[in-house]
Amino acid sequence: MSAALLGRLREAVGRRHVLTGDKATRRFRRGYRFGEGPVLAVVRPGTLLELWQVLQAAVQAGAAIILQAANTGLTGGSTPDGDDYGRPVVLVSTLRLEGIQLLDGGRQVLCLPGATLDRLEQVLAPLGREPHSVIGSSCIGASVLGGICNNSGGALVRRGPAYTELALFAQVDADGRLHLVNHLGIALGDSPEEILTRLQAGDYRAADVGSGGGRAASDPHYAAQVRQVDAGTPARFNADPTRLHEASGSAGKLAVFAVRLDTFEKEPAEVFYIGSNRTDSLTALRRQLLTGFERLPISGEYIHRDAYDIGERYGKDVFLLIDRLGTARVPAAFAWKSRIDGWFEQWGLRGTSDRVLQALAGLLPAHLPPRMRQFRQRYEHHLLLKVSARDAAETEAWLRGFFDGHEGGFFRCTADEGRKAFLHRFAVASAAVRYREVHRDRVQDIVALDIALRRDDRDWFERLPAELDARLLHKLYYGHFLCHVFHQDYIARKGEDPLAIEHAMWALLDARGAEYPAEHNVGHLYPAKPALAAFYQRLDPANTFNPGIGQTSKRAGWQGCDCTH
Repeated sequence: MSAALLGRLREAVGRRHVLTGDKATRRFRRGYRFGEGPVLAVVRPGTLLELWQVLQAAVQAGAAIILQAANTGLTGGSTPDGDDYGRPVVLVSTLRLEGIQLLDGGRQVLCLPGATLDRLEQVLAPLGREPHSVIGSSCIGASVLGGICNNSGGALVRRGPAYTELALFAQVDADGRLHLVNHLGIALGDSPEEILTRLQAGDYRAADVGSGGGRAASDPHYAAQVRQVDAGTPARFNADPTRLHEASGSAGKLAVFAVRLDTFEKEPAEVFYIGSNRTDSLTALRRQLLTGFERLPISGEYIHRDAYDIGERYGKDVFLLIDRLGTARVPAAFAWKSRIDGWFEQWGLRGTSDRVLQALAGLLPAHLPPRMRQFRQRYEHHLLLKVSARDAAETEAWLRGFFDGHEGGFFRCTADEGRKAFLHRFAVASAAVRYREVHRDRVQDIVALDIALRRDDRDWFERLPAELDARLLHKLYYGHFLCHVFHQDYIARKGEDPLAIEHAMWALLDARGAEYPAEHNVGHLYPAKPALAAFYQRLDPANTFNPGIGQTSKRAGWQGCDCTH
């Protein structure tokens, strides 16, 4: 069966785009931070029609199918997890399926599976518009569709999770039959072949593009929800049932061919750098920023001093790469690094490239602005506040009055300082991975959590029990402070059990009424809660696509899994 399937896959996309063997498939079947497993093949279709033909062949052969874009996820959600699927696994890389089409003068866009956030930013920039997410995942080549399928959150306070109800996707029914569903609101024909060919070519008129029949192309409710600072539930999290709709939150349980999304006016902005040694000062600041102004801030990013320090040292080369070359070069750099790592690992030299890059970065001069470094010395807690330029004077006056009565301070950033502050915040997110690779002799692994706290939680800064704290080398706290979504990376000491540590963390979070994961999706790290698992089963009753996600059954037909309770 496997030989016959490989033959059909090669007929569909060409021999050079069907990769087999451990070496050729390594960078696709191993997750950016977590997850790995064998595959029969990695297939790289070059057109939407080829993707449809690949899916037909794999479904008819009874294979499991995992669709993957940039493989930038942190929870292993787009890679295999072990070798116990009970059938061949075909991993379909969609990176060649690039395509962004402007609708209504750029007020909306239609994105194909290989479209990246970085490229979407570039397309929209001349129009004075921008996508749902800016700097963050875009810097490592993350795909637009990946954000939708994961309900990714992002840093922008007014926009909420990536969301749309307008999508074109393939679905396998309970009888194992493949169907194409067009909910784009665009008339493209009747047969899959016609729909996909016309869509790829942009072969439709303005008159073919409907309003969407009441379906949303972004989250229309989040700005109001995040202002509800006394609500006893989180503002956003992956498994929120109100944001699970077909492609949105599907986590690979559908094969998504295209999504239709709103874009947003790009506003001139100013950045304020805020420091404090008291969490209650930042709590009061957050509540007033969310409730006391006509317009919400654009973003508010938190960095704890320990995360600042690790990011400054171990995220330095990522910072400099983006600062000097821009985000467009980063995906290629990551791809080359993955290939080099694969070569070294053949010789048992894991982490060689990381150690070399770390040593080189250490020879370079300090890269963070002096005023940031001064605040690092003075304050434990750091907040990067970005507001519309038209609100900057009012915000500065308000902050001056606020800190007359609260501990802490702030400064208004120059354009260069503001850019570098947010770039440093991004570099922090990759620093734990570098630290692990450079210090394998001391580090067992990383326990990475992204959590959504209750909106009314005033005791937001975590204090771990001494027994648990002793099992860790470092704790990195950073995140989207105004949304109360935090990323918490725990670097476990050598010899400790990361899974046991993670389960202990879950118990603490459950007691606080937190939800997790908040924006990186369950992947293979987290168990899907019953409502989410049931959503996956409704989308994919045959369990063909991305089996095992959320620690559910990997077997065909959901064998051994009751996802309704």
